[in-house]
Amino acid sequence: MNATRHVTGTAALPAGRLRECPDCGMFQRLPPLPRGSVARCSRCDAVLRRRRVDPVGRSLALAVTGLLLLALAVWLPFLDVSAGGQARETSLFSGPYELEQYGVWELAIAVLVTTVLAPLARLAALTYVLAGLRFASPPHHLYAVFRWVEWLGPWSMIEVFLLGVFVAYTRLQAIASVEIGGAVYALAGLMLATAAADGVLDHEAVWEGLERRGVVAGPAPAPGPKHRHPLSGCDSCGLVSRAAVSCPRCGANVRPRKQDSLHRTWALLIAAAILYIPANTLPVMTVVQLGRGEPSTILGGVQELATPQSWPLAVLVLFASVLVPLLKLFGLGFMLITTQRGTRGGLRERTLLYRVVESVGRWSMIDVFMISILTALVRMGKLASVYPGPGAVAFCAVVVLTMLAAMTFDPRLMWDAAVGPVRRGKSADE
Repeated sequence: MNATRHVTGTAALPAGRLRECPDCGMFQRLPPLPRGSVARCSRCDAVLRRRRVDPVGRSLALAVTGLLLLALAVWLPFLDVSAGGQARETSLFSGPYELEQYGVWELAIAVLVTTVLAPLARLAALTYVLAGLRFASPPHHLYAVFRWVEWLGPWSMIEVFLLGVFVAYTRLQAIASVEIGGAVYALAGLMLATAAADGVLDHEAVWEGLERRGVVAGPAPAPGPKHRHPLSGCDSCGLVSRAAVSCPRCGANVRPRKQDSLHRTWALLIAAAILYIPANTLPVMTVVQLGRGEPSTILGGVQELATPQSWPLAVLVLFASVLVPLLKLFGLGFMLITTQRGTRGGLRERTLLYRVVESVGRWSMIDVFMISILTALVRMGKLASVYPGPGAVAFCAVVVLTMLAAMTFDPRLMWDAAVGPVRRGKSADE
């Protein structure tokens, strides 16, 4: 199968590297792509590669900018709140620290990882790899570091955290005076720098650069169709090979399909569905004002926001905290059932559903981040205080479990069950 006619912004070009579509499993040859062009799968329309202009230099500059902005966000004050003659100043670490003090260490770890550690590790890894490519003798472990750039992507949630800040700021306006610190503006810049770095980064160009510098092996000549090992695409770097155990380019385990995908996805999905009940029935936080207060659930928080002034925020929280988890639970369940039944219809639509489910799940962390911020800011005794509740821990677990379930599910199995697996023992052009 030749993918030349599915390249955006280019005429017919000679055949190039063999790629396996990560969404449907079809093998296709990509031509040498001109800069600014896009190659898409001929069967499911998945993006196989986006060729960028100067993917190394521009990504390196933006990654370094992101690291500097993250350092500023950690150093500068975050939010200041004052009410009734009392004032409180916070930093980016105040939320995780206060959550740990209240005994909900699970939330403290989740917030710390997704707002500081994962963004820091990802930007540092990207900077190290791109800078290393400019050395005369690049370090031979660059390939292992670059794999972390992809793995850490879903867990770096600066943009979601900023939405949580906005929701928390809106709720705080009713009980206190809030001043925005420099850390919030630094985080906004970090969000833009990270999004831009991801937008100009061409992962395949980096792997090709590592090949040219001798850090990793390139694609080996494909043996004949009777070779005992079938063709497989690496889930980490995308190299198609006949490796038996590990990818010859990045060293990741190579399997035709994700191991025990359906069973593992079912297990994670069932666990998330069970926890979804306490996540929505138990209180996620308690707001105390002048010595009086009562626990609030997720839906209770939505009702509090449903005022003429802040109803768009109420819709946002309702969508992110209630509807998105349901979409993931029912969407993944639907895909699992249709895959096991071998349903042939609507394959492209189910593949699109998978892409939506995989991409939107992280936005449900808005409520978790909001609780973290309110807990850190509102600690003024009987005057005003916010306490995290057990429902917040259950809800955070639902978000993490559904994200893991989406990562574990292999969409190629839907196509295998419906139309049969690709003839993996032969070249895609035969």
